[in-house]
Amino acid sequence: MACQDDEDFEAGSGPATFRAVDRAAAALVARTTSGLSPAALALSFLDWWMHLAAAPGKQAELATKAWRKAARFGSYAIASSFDRTFPACIAPLPGDERFSAPAWQDWPYRFWSQAFLLNQQWWHNATHGVPGVAPHNEAVVSFTARQLLDMFSPSNFPFSNPEVIRRARETAGMNFVEGVRNALEDLAHKSADQPPVGAEAFQPGREVAVTPGEVIFRNHLVELIQYRGTTDTVDAEPVLIVPAWIMKYYILDLSPQNSLIRYLVSKGHTVFCISWRNVSEEDRGLGFDDYRREGVMAALDAVNAVLPGRKVHAAGYCLGGTLLSVAAAAMAKAGDDRLASVTLFAAQTDFSEPGELQLFIDPGSLHALESVMWDQGFLSAGQMAGAFEMLRSNDLVWSRIVHEYLMGQRAPMNDLMAWNADATRLPYRMHSEYLRHFFLDNDLAAGRYRVDGRPVSLLDIPVPLFVVGTERDHVAPWHSVYKIHQLTDTDVTFVLASGGHNAGIVSEPGHKHRHFRIHETKHRELHLGPDEWVEATAPTEGSWWPAWEAWLSARSTGKASLPMLGGPGYPILGPAPGTYVMQR
Repeated sequence: MACQDDEDFEAGSGPATFRAVDRAAAALVARTTSGLSPAALALSFLDWWMHLAAAPGKQAELATKAWRKAARFGSYAIASSFDRTFPACIAPLPGDERFSAPAWQDWPYRFWSQAFLLNQQWWHNATHGVPGVAPHNEAVVSFTARQLLDMFSPSNFPFSNPEVIRRARETAGMNFVEGVRNALEDLAHKSADQPPVGAEAFQPGREVAVTPGEVIFRNHLVELIQYRGTTDTVDAEPVLIVPAWIMKYYILDLSPQNSLIRYLVSKGHTVFCISWRNVSEEDRGLGFDDYRREGVMAALDAVNAVLPGRKVHAAGYCLGGTLLSVAAAAMAKAGDDRLASVTLFAAQTDFSEPGELQLFIDPGSLHALESVMWDQGFLSAGQMAGAFEMLRSNDLVWSRIVHEYLMGQRAPMNDLMAWNADATRLPYRMHSEYLRHFFLDNDLAAGRYRVDGRPVSLLDIPVPLFVVGTERDHVAPWHSVYKIHQLTDTDVTFVLASGGHNAGIVSEPGHKHRHFRIHETKHRELHLGPDEWVEATAPTEGSWWPAWEAWLSARSTGKASLPMLGGPGYPILGPAPGTYVMQR
């Protein structure tokens, strides 16, 4: 007779109870560490340190580099004391603007900046190339070392930053008074869960998200907006936009001059857009497939009811693009041919190279994050924003501290910055499934992701794809987005746009200093690797929006009369931007 495992457990003290205790303990720790797992971090550093301790060659290399850098710095310090034009011994990394002001060339600031940059380079060498260290652990150690070094950059302290000192002289020290006032004001807004200072000038429905339209459908998860046409005729096939539910939908409908939705409408397209509900603790059980069924598929049903018999150009942004790719693959599997094309904006479908976000996605870190979400039912906007800020701490943290708190100068708010502060929550189950199935296990690219019990494959998508990556994307690196070529068996038009994850998509015509590369890889045509593709594809100045609009129009079956708003079973429920976008 088989032994029973502690049959004398009292009610409520079974394994689930013990797991709940573990979750609660992990959540408590994770809250004090900003969602990071101390165990995972310690294991990464232990892996690096033990392999470094067992690598005398690497140790000798680092000692040699340290000696050479010290010698270079000593020579530079002596020579530049007599010759201000003496060339620096090291240049900042591309995109690092901390020491770009001319005042950093004065004594002693140039010595401090050069010492910092040499130290930064040495630590990069120390945390890379240690034989035997797991790649993930190497990346974690390198990232952590860089974060710690950035904290002690001479640009972050008032008496070692010449720009701050100059500002103090100009204002007789009032910049510090203004900085304290700015810090207290920000603290008050954050403690009251209010948007940042200046965001009140960009309210949805007033300054942003003002393209005329009506909400024609609403369920527990989405509102569907149909936009009012402005042309006599429209392309027969409508456009359905699936934004990410990490943030509010109106990044694609900002101010009128940089609204992608308004641009499409002005060019004769019938546009529908999903607006996601901001979930609460009661929605903790919503899963990734709920977003597919109640979001993409419900919206598609509504569009088909309003415009029966017409196929749809579907476009997804970021996480919305990943969801759309899953929905399109599942539709192909089921023989559902309602899509005319699929467009993906900065959306990953292969997560084998997701960039530095991967640093937060290992089993230990995921357990810590899941425990926090399990405890509160969702991932809060602040927790998510903190992770993104860490990826670009120079731009999003330290640069802001220097300018607003040390220089006492507020950066002017714009519509994109205000939108970026208007975040939403992610339900526990959905976010856990997304991180595990996509980031951790890469199930979609491997053909293991299941919809309705059956695995789906992107190879089944029969319609043409238009895919946009951005050059400086820290959320969906363009090399990762480019992998769509390896996962599909259809025509793929790929665009590489200048800018980052958000600014590269909000790239309206007339915006200065914008460029893009574009090339179509036909079905069964051999495709180039990403770096080869860049070398072979010449850049085009300007916005990529007209290229996409022309691509959509070229795949239209003709013109149709301007459609009515709403339709049978889909009455008008209220004006755009609707009610879900107003939820906080």
